[in-house]
Amino acid sequence: MLLLLFHLGDEKYAIDSKQVAEIIPQVLLRKLYQAPKYVAGVFNYRGKIVPAIDLCHLIGGYPCRHCLSTRIIMVNYPMPDGTTRYVGLLAERVTDTMYKPKNEWIPTEVNSESTTYLGEMIPEKDGMIQRLRVEKLLSDSQRTWLLPENRS
Repeated sequence: MLLLLFHLGDEKYAIDSKQVAEIIPQVLLRKLYQAPKYVAGVFNYRGKIVPAIDLCHLIGGYPCRHCLSTRIIMVNYPMPDGTTRYVGLLAERVTDTMYKPKNEWIPTEVNSESTTYLGEMIPEKDGMIQRLRVEKLLSDSQRTWLLPENRS
C-alpha cells in the first residue's frame, strides 16, 4: 500500500494514499467560534466550505507549527450514506511517501474508544510509524457537527 507520511511533532504517521485527494499549502482559515480546539477553522476548497482539523491538536494537544512543510492534506472522508466529503487535515512535514505491504504492519495492543483513528504500527530503523485511519477520525457527533448531511 502506498502511504503518505507526515509528522506530528517528532512522531511519524501515515495515511493510505487512496484516501488523499490533494496536498495543499496552508491557507487562511476562518475560525469557528465555540468549536473544539482541534478544529483549526474552515476554508473554501473548490467552491465548498471545508473544515480543517489540526492533527497536532487532535492527537497531541498542541497546534501544528507554521513551517514551509506544514500542509493541509485533503482527504475524502466517508459518510454513512456511502458518499464522501472533503476534510482538510493540517499536519507537519508532509513531504514523503512510502510503500509498505499490509503484512509488515503490526496491530497495536492498546485500544481506546477516543482514539480509534490510530491504527497499526510500521516498524522502521529510526522509530515507528503509526497509521491514521481517516474513516474513524470523527465520532458520529463530531461528523454530524462538522459535516452536516442536509445542506441547503
